[in-house]
Amino acid sequence: MEENIFFKNEGPYFLDQIFENSKIKKNQKIFDVKPLDKASEKDLSFYDSIIYRDFAIKTKALACLTTEKLKKDLPQSTIPIVVNNVLYELCRATKKFYSKADIDYPDNTLELADETKFTNVKFGRNVLVGSNCKIGSGSIIGSNTIIEQNVRISENCVLGSFIKLKNSIIGKSVVIQDGCKIGLKGFGFIPTNKINLKFPHIGKVVIGDNVEIASNCTIDRGSIDDTVIGQNTYLDNQVHIAHNVKIGNNCMIAGQVGFAGSTIIGNNVSIGGQAGISGHLKIGNNVKIGGGSGVVKNVPDNSIVMGYPAVPLKEFLKTSKK
Repeated sequence: MEENIFFKNEGPYFLDQIFENSKIKKNQKIFDVKPLDKASEKDLSFYDSIIYRDFAIKTKALACLTTEKLKKDLPQSTIPIVVNNVLYELCRATKKFYSKADIDYPDNTLELADETKFTNVKFGRNVLVGSNCKIGSGSIIGSNTIIEQNVRISENCVLGSFIKLKNSIIGKSVVIQDGCKIGLKGFGFIPTNKINLKFPHIGKVVIGDNVEIASNCTIDRGSIDDTVIGQNTYLDNQVHIAHNVKIGNNCMIAGQVGFAGSTIIGNNVSIGGQAGISGHLKIGNNVKIGGGSGVVKNVPDNSIVMGYPAVPLKEFLKTSKK
């Protein structure tokens, strides 16, 4: 079972300690909370939308939070835990396993960078590094940058000044320019009558080789899953990437583009400035999205779309002539 290097798992727990359900037998232990496609026979998962049916059918999860309508899609080996509000119960269960993941607490292990602890790494002034960080040979870190505990940075990376980096794994030859904030908690909560219940974010940010991230971008870590940026992808200034977003290889993202949570972007995708991509969408390979567009539906491979809401380019041009 893969260990979460950024957050302490306080489990395992017996299922009947967390949920009341007639199908739950005594002494059934649950070890972690995972998305459908990554859950093992020891894990709890969740299924709250038909768009994830393909994952639900194949999941290996021991138990799964779901609805009465959707439970039929789960395999017989998975215990369906039928609830009225899947995300609320998922939040409650995740907080039990990871009680410190709903708030970004300051890292009290930070110390001034010591070049003698890292091989062939150059640091600017006032760089703070947390415990158990790994920084690859040939990397350069700019002044006033903070690298929190357990972060992994591979060889030959260049990080600018005033960067905050936490809960992240960075590939080789990655460039991150000034002012970026990467790996912080995303925007997620469950509204209730008394208080907004903060959703724990136990995932991380994974950045592939040869990625370049320009100034003042923000990349939220995953909630239950990870946020991923594929190799050789370039982000312009002030791009925001929300939790669980996955961007493929060789993508070009212009300035001030925003991605809502859990959207999947294919390979070789180009997106013009100030476009907005809604959550839980699938954008195919070789797609081009015009600047200022609002994407609210899935986009198939090899498409060119533009406008708000975004439509195929020919349809946009035809409408704009009227």
